[in-house]
Amino acid sequence: MTAAPLVASARPRGRARAAARAARPAADLLIDARALERAGCIAEAVASYEASIRAAGGATADRAVLAEALRRLAVVRHRCSRSAEARRLAHRSFTVARRAGSDLLAAEALNTLGGIDLEAGPLDRARSQFLRAVRLGGSSLELRARVEQNLGIVANIQGDFDDALACYTRSLEAYKRCNDEHGCAIAYHNLGMVSAQRRLLADADRYFTRSYEIAARTGDTYLEGLCLLNYADVYFQRERYEEARQNAEAALALLDRIGGDVVKAQAYRMLGMVARETGHTGLAESRLR
Repeated sequence: MTAAPLVASARPRGRARAAARAARPAADLLIDARALERAGCIAEAVASYEASIRAAGGATADRAVLAEALRRLAVVRHRCSRSAEARRLAHRSFTVARRAGSDLLAAEALNTLGGIDLEAGPLDRARSQFLRAVRLGGSSLELRARVEQNLGIVANIQGDFDDALACYTRSLEAYKRCNDEHGCAIAYHNLGMVSAQRRLLADADRYFTRSYEIAARTGDTYLEGLCLLNYADVYFQRERYEEARQNAEAALALLDRIGGDVVKAQAYRMLGMVARETGHTGLAESRLR
């Protein structure tokens, strides 16, 4: 008897929220969407990005806002393992940016396409997209910081850890010059990853700590989860299996809220590795599948 009023009352509230979004300027909706995404409210962020796209593409089109909203929605879709849709959105962002005459926004779209290809496409194409982004928008220090970061990831995947370390260091310095604290957090995270791969575990611990502190302070739930997962890897390499398990489970708890199937799979794999090392064979097999 109590369920019907709850369902009935939820619909007007949903319609009211949609109507309120439709009445707001596209730029304000984009700002809201970014804040919601960083807080881990992914469904709400997607709704705000989509509302911003509709508003920016209306009769009084704001192509700059439209290009950015499309690109940022592409990133969210990619993190939720919807890479085909993400690529379409990023291509549309590039087209809109070019029509708007904005080399910087077009370069941002290329950088996003390269990021998608890092996980869901050929690595050579990813690197090519990043280099195109630099050629088109390299006058922007902020863009250079992000592209250096992504080129570092390419080098890391290819096993060139020295080049990866150099790219991440240049990225960090560029973010510092921009006074971009959140960008610094991402650079610290990547420096931690390459340090861990080189078994410089004290350096990795220090970098992950700096990244996690900024992510927690700025409310970046996704980056918090990544840091916790990579902390787990450092603990695993030190054979501190209980701390590794706790960090992997904490990462999963965060990632369950916001999606990110690829990273969640890595967390389950870490839990499986811990279970295997601590003699829980059956649990290890289930986690490692």
